[in-house]
Amino acid sequence: MESQLGLIGVWTQGDWVTRAVFLLLLGMSLASWIVILVKALDVVRYKKLAAATETFWHAEDFAQGMARLGPADNNPFHQLAVDGREAAAHHRATRAQLHDSLDVSDWVTRCLRNSIDDTTATLQSGLAVLASVGSTAPFVGLFGTVWGIYHALMGIGAAGAATIDKVAGPIGEALIMTALGLAVAIPAVLGYNALVRGNKAVLVKLNRFAHDLHAYLVTGARVSGGDGKVIPMKKA
Repeated sequence: MESQLGLIGVWTQGDWVTRAVFLLLLGMSLASWIVILVKALDVVRYKKLAAATETFWHAEDFAQGMARLGPADNNPFHQLAVDGREAAAHHRATRAQLHDSLDVSDWVTRCLRNSIDDTTATLQSGLAVLASVGSTAPFVGLFGTVWGIYHALMGIGAAGAATIDKVAGPIGEALIMTALGLAVAIPAVLGYNALVRGNKAVLVKLNRFAHDLHAYLVTGARVSGGDGKVIPMKKA
């Protein structure tokens, strides 16, 4: 009797539609948890990389500062510094191209913004999965509930008995699908909100680093805060 209760009962007593809904919710749950774990690890790693940006400005030259930013692989701060350096060098080296109508400040700003946009797209990848799961999982579970109740009522009608012991079991098992839908949706919504906040924190630090890089690449010194102090560094 106990084997026919709960999730096991939903699976064994349900038809192919109920089982398909059950598997769909399971797949949605696995997908959302994979995205949450992978993206959370990325946010933690990016925050650690962001802490190295201050050591960058205490380097003797640009090359040493790049080394202090950490490994180049999947490092948005390192990539931002590379893009900014290459943009400034390219603008100085060319004199007969269309972008010469822009001064070096505008050109470096554009290249740094493109790099930040690429990082933003990387940070936001996968969040659409969480948003989709969080918004659709309750309705998928509700569909499974409606389908299960329909079959339960059909079975009760065919048996010709509507006593509480005949109704409670099938209806309760059908309502489990609603609970499963909520159990899948709630972590997805919470994970989405947490990752959005984490991504915003990373982007704030990335934009701050880009602002300092722009000042350095254009003027040769990093403007520090609102006190007018600058931190000189040798050119790359």
